[in-house]
Amino acid sequence: MEQTVRVDRRAQLATIFRYTALILLLVGLVLPFFAFVINSLAFRWFYPQLIPNEWSLDAWNSVLNDDLFEALYNSVVIAVGVTFVSVIIGIPASRAMGLYQFRGKRIVEFLILAPTIVPGIAVAMGLNINFLRWNLAGEMFGVGLVHLVPVMPYVVLTLSGVFANYNPEFEQQARTLGAGPIRTFWYVTFPAIFPGLVVASLFAFLVSWSQYILTFLIGQGRVITMPVLLFTAVPGGKNPNIAAISLVFIAPAVLILLLSSRYLSGESNTVGGFGQV
Repeated sequence: MEQTVRVDRRAQLATIFRYTALILLLVGLVLPFFAFVINSLAFRWFYPQLIPNEWSLDAWNSVLNDDLFEALYNSVVIAVGVTFVSVIIGIPASRAMGLYQFRGKRIVEFLILAPTIVPGIAVAMGLNINFLRWNLAGEMFGVGLVHLVPVMPYVVLTLSGVFANYNPEFEQQARTLGAGPIRTFWYVTFPAIFPGLVVASLFAFLVSWSQYILTFLIGQGRVITMPVLLFTAVPGGKNPNIAAISLVFIAPAVLILLLSSRYLSGESNTVGGFGQV
């Protein structure tokens, strides 16, 4: 009887702790948004006022212009393109890193991590010379290409962990039953790595979406993305405008994070159900 009561108490404490952590997490995520929203609508908000005495949409009328939509378009196109290319390149690379042991593997892992270790400004300055020589500077293609440098480590390392727990015998069984390479990948490999693929794509999108130094140097000021637009607004000192741009900058990333949250929580199976081969 006492053991049952103790188990019930532990379960109740665990539930309370879980919900408390969830509430604290939501508060930590929501409060900054409220601060941005209030700042973007505030008019003549001075210390020590807790809330603005006057409200205005002037900041939104000011920032909702062609520059904002151009920056938003450029950021989406570049981030989506970089995510797609990085996943295509990362799948075979991470498969080799996750499934096989070979001589020099540690060196390869170090080289993959190198872009995250070297300061971004050093990488950008070094690549800028070559990009100018190849006529890629100031072009969206060049900016997307240079974004692959910081993105690839996240994609490869994330998918390497997925393939480290992957059983290739499922593929062998599918090939034995007559499935070709494409059908085997689509009906066997892809469902198995899909949760990890979503997480890797999320990392790729967020890293590309938030790049400022690489975009600014390689884009030569001609490729305007949301981080570039946000940093150019900061010297003006107009807090409502900065808050409005920040909300637009954060919104797509938060939306994607919410859509992929169930894969981040680990609720999805590593090896899902397979369709008919």
